[in-house]
Amino acid sequence: MNDPGLDKSAEEAAHDVEKNDNKEEEEAELEEQEFLDPSRWWFASTACPLIAGTFGPMANAFSICALVETWRVYIPPGSDEGHGERIEDPKWLIAVNSVSLVFALVANMSLLLNMARRLSFRIAQPITIIGWYLASALLIVLVAVASAPLFRIQPMQEHALSQAYYYGIIAAGLYFIIASLLVFTAFGAWKGHYSKDFQLTPSQRMLMLQTIGFMVYLLLGALVFCKVEGWQFLDAVFWADFTLLTVGIGGEFVPKTHTGRSLLFPYAIGGLIMVGLVIGSVRSLILEHGKQKLSARMVEVKRQKVLASIDNDSHTIKVGPFETITFSQKGLSEAQRREQEFDVMRRIHELSERRRRYTALATSTIAAMLLWLLGAVVFMESEKPQGYSYFTWLYFAYTSLLTVGYGDFTVLSNSGKAFFVFWSLLAVPTLTVLISNMGDTIIKAFKDFTIWVGSLTVLPDEKGLNSAFKVGMKRIKQGKKIKEKDLDRKGASGATEQRGLDRIAKHIEEEELGEAEEAGEHGDYLERDIHFYHFVLAKEVRRLMKDLDTSPPKQYNYDEWTYYLRLIGQDEDDSSRHRRPEDQLQHNENDTPDIGTADDGGTVAWSWLGIRSPLMGNTNEPQWLLQRLSATLEKEMRNMSSPDPEKRKKEPPISMADLKKRDQSQSGENSSSSDE
Repeated sequence: MNDPGLDKSAEEAAHDVEKNDNKEEEEAELEEQEFLDPSRWWFASTACPLIAGTFGPMANAFSICALVETWRVYIPPGSDEGHGERIEDPKWLIAVNSVSLVFALVANMSLLLNMARRLSFRIAQPITIIGWYLASALLIVLVAVASAPLFRIQPMQEHALSQAYYYGIIAAGLYFIIASLLVFTAFGAWKGHYSKDFQLTPSQRMLMLQTIGFMVYLLLGALVFCKVEGWQFLDAVFWADFTLLTVGIGGEFVPKTHTGRSLLFPYAIGGLIMVGLVIGSVRSLILEHGKQKLSARMVEVKRQKVLASIDNDSHTIKVGPFETITFSQKGLSEAQRREQEFDVMRRIHELSERRRRYTALATSTIAAMLLWLLGAVVFMESEKPQGYSYFTWLYFAYTSLLTVGYGDFTVLSNSGKAFFVFWSLLAVPTLTVLISNMGDTIIKAFKDFTIWVGSLTVLPDEKGLNSAFKVGMKRIKQGKKIKEKDLDRKGASGATEQRGLDRIAKHIEEEELGEAEEAGEHGDYLERDIHFYHFVLAKEVRRLMKDLDTSPPKQYNYDEWTYYLRLIGQDEDDSSRHRRPEDQLQHNENDTPDIGTADDGGTVAWSWLGIRSPLMGNTNEPQWLLQRLSATLEKEMRNMSSPDPEKRKKEPPISMADLKKRDQSQSGENSSSSDE
């Protein structure tokens, strides 16, 4: 007996499936738009909120430091400003300072709620930007007033500004910078370059939470130790900073009580764990988004230059400053022409990736050098009473950045202590990025060179010294591999097809296809081929899943791509689905690129050198193929349940008949060779 609501439910289910398909297409379009959009808009949409969310809590912590102690100290005879006596601040200064902190906390909370999608972008962004600008403005006014002679005590020689004053300067600068970054973010969203929702990943949110946790941990630890050891709170902050970051510059600020030394055990271990988590998050973000976006942008720029260098008269294409290769379409079959495009695109990726690695290394090196050299300048100016030269503070900054911490030199002034805390915290992401980039370039090259030298000397390779020497020469000549590749590809198309059919034949050897064989026995060969096609799709999906987690991501050769493309209904021999490389050139950066598609086996033509080539985009090759194969399998299953007989009996792109042709071709070749 039929359920009276069954038909309606089936219709609703079909509508839901169609709705999900449309949603997936929209997500794919957004992903492609993100790839095509210039990197400056990625910086505005993702990097700016991330920087604001990370440095906002740091600025709040410095605001607290600017509020908890007085801004002036009296220097007794024979003492220095680091041991001055506190002088009470005017009540209006404390009130304005408190209001500034409230504005900053509200702004930071608004940003976090927006990122957690608890508050809309339209409401949160004005609150965050205005709040931080107001907090910055109030602190700037206070700093200006505190710098005036009226605020100081006479005689001037017996008066100095405290660490709290300098923390106020740093907080004001941070508030202004991060508020300005969010203005850039709001402008990009208003222009429609990206969604008005923050599309932050779990690791990005985790970095912000870890930063908040670390700053709270640092301040609470400083509060405990200032009570236990009898220090001023901001001196305890200075101690907690160089302790948790393992700089250990020592000086007079070391635990001297039994309680303080006992509490150091758990406090330092907890700090090391939190710093390690922050470093891990920074590194994963560099690998996750920064590396991906920079690489994508460089590939696109390189692709445009290579396409513009096609010379149809000399039949060449320029893929590098000193690398020009033959690029002729005459006398080649469609598959041979496509393989030629594929090889060029592969070379574009290799050169772009190499450039990305060394560009990132150069950028991070410059940032670390500036941090070192400019930091030494600030320390020299703030510590003038100590009378040391610039080289001495260069030495101090270097040993501090590398967390060597000999303790032979240290900062004593109030401005030097406040700046050291900010400077050392800034060094954590800077050096993390530098070390990560060195791992991709210098360290990797040295590691490979060491292994190769070892194979020639004390640790010979299993294949012998001659083989190791050849491997080294091959790496040296790697850039010329396309040029040296034989461009006479006669029979390449047939060989590629043969290898694809051999791969399909293995599926029959692996398992017996019961349903397919049963259909064949009854003479329904089309149904047999459809069952076989579905089986091959399922097996290849399972095989691709093994390639998803490989590092570095797996890359497939042209024969494998030809095979997989045929499975999703795209034949490399079919020129009607292809586009010429010259048609992919985007003449103006603001023009809409002439892209084509390789997404779903549609009728729009595409090129291996096009923007939507499978070798372009934000996904790696196993992900791209797995998405398309699984979508093809899902579509086939839907066709099987369709009431339309044409969809149910649609001929698959591969069949057992192909294997039969292969066997006949092989037997014909064998008989002809025996006749000879």
